[in-house]
Amino acid sequence: MLGSQDESLKLALKQLIIEECDREINPEDISDNEILFGSDSQLELDSMDALQISMALHKKYGISTNDSKVLRKIMTSINTLADHIQPE
Repeated sequence: MLGSQDESLKLALKQLIIEECDREINPEDISDNEILFGSDSQLELDSMDALQISMALHKKYGISTNDSKVLRKIMTSINTLADHIQPE
């Protein structure tokens, strides 16, 4: 199953982001297609948050990349992140 169709994976990713970035928001309030980084995002994640998230993703899912552009593309939204973790 494609990650963006796996509701339990998307919920786990939302919880991971909230915990790692110490945000006061409910996972249900984060849209699956919402932009995660920048001033247009309700989470307003920044590069330090990206580092924390990438370390947590590496630890939990074995995902690692040294290319910041690739990482930025992977972490555009919950759906893009879920699809990267679970491509089929």
